[in-house]
Amino acid sequence: MTIPVCGLGTFRLKDDVVIQSVKTALALGYRAIDTAQIYDNEAAIGQALAESGIARESLYLTTKIWTENLSAEKLIPSLKESLAKLGTDYVDLTLIHWPSPGNKVAVSEYMSALLEAKRQGLTREIGISNFTIALMEQAIAAVGADQIATNQIELSPYLQNRKVVEWAREHGIHITSYMTLAYGKALQDETILRIAQKHNATPAQVILSWAMGEGYSVIPSSTKRENLTSNLLAADLQLDQEDRQAIAALDRNDRLVSPESLAPAWDQ
Repeated sequence: MTIPVCGLGTFRLKDDVVIQSVKTALALGYRAIDTAQIYDNEAAIGQALAESGIARESLYLTTKIWTENLSAEKLIPSLKESLAKLGTDYVDLTLIHWPSPGNKVAVSEYMSALLEAKRQGLTREIGISNFTIALMEQAIAAVGADQIATNQIELSPYLQNRKVVEWAREHGIHITSYMTLAYGKALQDETILRIAQKHNATPAQVILSWAMGEGYSVIPSSTKRENLTSNLLAADLQLDQEDRQAIAALDRNDRLVSPESLAPAWDQ
């Protein structure tokens, strides 16, 4: 697996804010940057990458195809547009951001187009995001499990998504966690605070360490240098079995991201 265990998320960060976040993160040692067509920040990230002076081959860039670009005739042209904005000839990973609403475009159509983008060298790896078990089955039928580098899903101490995680693991599909801190809600959790105090760590470090320890990649975002530094250090924190059992017990199927126009029928 080539997907870095810890990267920088850029959801909701735009213009000068995202430029500063990316440049600070790169200066601190981050090398994986996660963006998406719908974030409307690819050009700003491209500027930050160019100004950083860091060699392209040292970076791991992820973008995501928006639902309006899922058809066979639109997917590759839209990805080429993303590459132009990012100022690169290729991205390391391209994901289908959300399954096509109402299955307007068949899974087989956009996964095949995504695989063709890989064959053309526009992306090194391909994957999916917000896919249920049923949708993963369709994606595998279209391109094969070995072609699917990851399923990026909402996953936090409050939404541990175990059915999806276990099914993906059985089929060799890596999991990337987004919204790992539950919009910051989990940072106030008494169990998390207790574990943080025990290890002289921050609540965010505890949660990120837990997720990475479960085998997931994480992509937390921040605009503050101290938080970016702290998040990167989460990989050094070692939680014990008691800590992990305590966090496992926090699961309550508390989903925060489920847009009515996009969300599939989630696995419960």
